[in-house]
Amino acid sequence: MSNITVTGHSTGHEDDPANRLIRLLDMVDALPDSVELRVRSYELLHLVPGAHVIDVGCGAGWAVGEMAERDVRAIGVDISEQMIAIGRQRRPEADLRVGDAYALPFQDGEVNGYRAERVYHELDDPARALAEARRVLAPGGRIVLIGQDWDTFVIDSDDPALTRTIVHSRADGVPNPRAARGYRNLLLNAGFDDVEVEVRTGVFTDGLMMPMLSGLAHAARSAGVITQGRADAWIAEQTGRARNGRLFLAIPLFVAAARRP
Repeated sequence: MSNITVTGHSTGHEDDPANRLIRLLDMVDALPDSVELRVRSYELLHLVPGAHVIDVGCGAGWAVGEMAERDVRAIGVDISEQMIAIGRQRRPEADLRVGDAYALPFQDGEVNGYRAERVYHELDDPARALAEARRVLAPGGRIVLIGQDWDTFVIDSDDPALTRTIVHSRADGVPNPRAARGYRNLLLNAGFDDVEVEVRTGVFTDGLMMPMLSGLAHAARSAGVITQGRADAWIAEQTGRARNGRLFLAIPLFVAAARRP
């Protein structure tokens, strides 16, 4: 299966990095395997018509739109005003709100489902966010978390040691790079029941993820972990692999689901 590993939501001029990020998110979210992963998350939420479900870190509201098509009352929440504005332009009928994972704009026990994809590694305090999720969920409500482990990207390269340095350097720049591997224990510690975890692996063998791979190297260079020359050489190697059909990137994705007692 395939999925995306970039983070952060914003927008601006057509040629700025933020808009390039948005276009990349759109491309990957449209992949059949990405659609399949979202569908699986809806299954794990046990969606039924009329259920009240929130998508935390909703971005431009892709999942909100899909859940609404299932006759679910879906609400998207994102901390980025820019992404909410884009979502409202794209989906005027969608209920999209600016909000914080630590302070959701809902009453105690108001919702039946809680979904968060590519969010928890960006949080300084995932346990606090899960306490807030438990607060807004009604008894018997379901939660689904989806995310990648930033320490375990698998990238084929002529220089494995340099690749390992680049991957770990990028992970060190993420607030909670290993949050996904901790989903099970985080949910248990937050008082959720019936915790289950699935692992999917995204495999990429073409140039679609070159912007992300280049970003890994540039981040390591900016952190002072590698030189500009080593970053450029590594990017050139990966670019050549993509051009010749020899690129290989694998990313483990963890999907955790649980029930609020």
